[in-house]
Amino acid sequence: MRTRTTTAGIVAALALALTACDDATKTDSAPPASTQETRSAPAPDSGTTKASSAQLPAFTGMGLQSAQDKAQELGFYTLTSHDALGRGRNQIADRNWKVCSQTPAPGMHSTDTKIDFGTVKLEESCPATDTSDNTPAAGDRMPNFAGKSVKVARQALDSATSLTVEDALPDGRMVLVESNWKVCTQTPAPGTALSGQPIALTAVKFEETCP
Repeated sequence: MRTRTTTAGIVAALALALTACDDATKTDSAPPASTQETRSAPAPDSGTTKASSAQLPAFTGMGLQSAQDKAQELGFYTLTSHDALGRGRNQIADRNWKVCSQTPAPGMHSTDTKIDFGTVKLEESCPATDTSDNTPAAGDRMPNFAGKSVKVARQALDSATSLTVEDALPDGRMVLVESNWKVCTQTPAPGTALSGQPIALTAVKFEETCP
């Protein structure tokens, strides 16, 4: 009789303990109320905003940095620039360059319009015509590179082309900054069929005269 009573008590005690453990497990596995609220909070509105229109002024004659700052102040943020002399120089220090031309022209434009500034260095004169895009890529014929920068000539050729560049003057200088050197002679001659042959150029600095 004692054994039965003791066994029944033990079974009841074990049942109560298991129930308590189960309740504790459920309570521990439930995330805090604050965490649940954070997860269910709506995400910020990610909808795109339509571009507005604004008056694009004339930037010609302004320093490149000032022109860029003004354009951004008016809401135009897609800005680019290029060397108007066609030498392929990069505008690294914008304060050292001035605006000669702009695309598009002044007027009302969508603020997502890309603004392209044609530029020269401060000490240079703006060209009558922007010559940045008048050197076609070499196809099956050798282009005429006379007067073009060595950098532009290299960019026009296929990347696999073997190219050598030498000083056209008897000084034997190394052509390091190719955008500062202009082509004097080329081999093969303009119009020659290109079939993977090596190309040789001679060049002088832009302020110099070809011999």
